[in-house]
Amino acid sequence: MNDTKINDRQKTILALLSQKGSFSRLEISQSLISDFPVSKITFVRDLNNLLDLKLIQSQGKGRATIYSLPKTHPFLSFIDLENYFSQGPDLRKIIYQTFNPKIFSQLKNLFTSQEKKEFNLAETRFSQQIKGKNKTIFRKELERFIIELSWKSSRIEGNTYSLLETEELIKKQKEAIGHTRKEAIMILNHKTVFDLILESKSRFRKLNIADIRFIHTVLTKDLSIDQGLRKKPVGITGTRYHPPDNQWQVKEYLEKIIRTINLNPHPEEKSFLASVLISYLQPFMDGNKRTSRMLSNAILLAYNYYPLSYRSVDEVKYKQALILFYEQNNLYHCKRLFLEQFRFASRTYFRF
Repeated sequence: MNDTKINDRQKTILALLSQKGSFSRLEISQSLISDFPVSKITFVRDLNNLLDLKLIQSQGKGRATIYSLPKTHPFLSFIDLENYFSQGPDLRKIIYQTFNPKIFSQLKNLFTSQEKKEFNLAETRFSQQIKGKNKTIFRKELERFIIELSWKSSRIEGNTYSLLETEELIKKQKEAIGHTRKEAIMILNHKTVFDLILESKSRFRKLNIADIRFIHTVLTKDLSIDQGLRKKPVGITGTRYHPPDNQWQVKEYLEKIIRTINLNPHPEEKSFLASVLISYLQPFMDGNKRTSRMLSNAILLAYNYYPLSYRSVDEVKYKQALILFYEQNNLYHCKRLFLEQFRFASRTYFRF
């Protein structure tokens, strides 16, 4: 699941396959020719790109090749973000306008065996990289990671500090001119909670409500955000989806989320589920997405996996991926971004 960049011809091919199920190379070419008159080489390149992205599969050879959409988890079918968000929230065909309680039974086998192997290999590499390293060097690299995580996670929430200003704030406690005090507090709270997670990371192998409330409390300290599970309705910008507004349902579904994560035997899926389900439920009045990111990292660290800084993530695409999940229960892009950020972390940090 690489960064999914496909052109209009390739989007049309996917639409054709979703309608009929399977097409020969000739049938696809004939269907495209009126709208997209291109050379055979370009057409084959389009098909190969879709195959490389694992958005389609093939059977047979040459002109006899049959193309179809891959059989995949129902939550992981490809949806084009650009096309989906070309319409505003009031015009989109939304399947789920509120929390879907049936989702819990379907949150299994979200990662392929090859992807799980990739995480396991990275875990071994991460453990070897940090084992026995010079404490000063390790501390400096850890500080670099914390700065970048605190900056980007805060930026996703609308914080306007630059990366260099964040570095000055965390290293020297120097607040940047032209920014609010609350922006500085948000960033410093990220650092504090990450430090606290590191001190007792093994506790996050098995979650409970207290763990999640702990992370939220530290992240939102001194930001005029209500503490504890919410008792009032909350809205989400850019979508007609509304999380449950009954405080008893909020607690019940949060307990189910925790149980679902704890019962999953795969650390990467535990972390991924935490990264999306807390945002989906919105158990707090504010600070839900940043809580989900830090909880997800706490789980990764508990199993000695690379934590995610989100440094290279596009904030808009990140929010769109979550809204797509809320409205359609589709996790394709959430998973894609999670994998991309894990791969980014494994090649960027702690490489002594």
